[in-house]
Amino acid sequence: MRYITGTYALNVNLGQETPGDWHASALDWEHVPYHESDLSPFGDWRIMVDRHVPHMGKIVNVADHIRACLDLIEAGKFGSAQGMRRDFIDDKRFTREIFDAVWKLHERDGWPDIDSFMGSEYLCDWLDYKEERSSDEH
Repeated sequence: MRYITGTYALNVNLGQETPGDWHASALDWEHVPYHESDLSPFGDWRIMVDRHVPHMGKIVNVADHIRACLDLIEAGKFGSAQGMRRDFIDDKRFTREIFDAVWKLHERDGWPDIDSFMGSEYLCDWLDYKEERSSDEH
């Protein structure tokens, strides 16, 4: 499925439970990059289908704010994802779901950077989660 994600998706307010970002006017809405969900370990998870994007004036598929952050993390764009816990998502109800999704990346070459980023965002919650996962695997 073709969809919008990353910084662009974070700047689309579609009545989601998360605040997202607030720099929509700084983006080039004439040249929005699309991604393909078939190429992601997350598949179609958390992609909102057939949504009207005000800045584009058309109907498209858009990642919700959680998926947009995870796509940024997967792509190694940690600077753009920085602040996801407090600024873009700001809801502890989603923490476990986010951790489970990020864990899908733990065998990738870039895992040390992902792990470091998650540690800086979620601190002890991330450490506790990793401890739980490692005890589950033994």
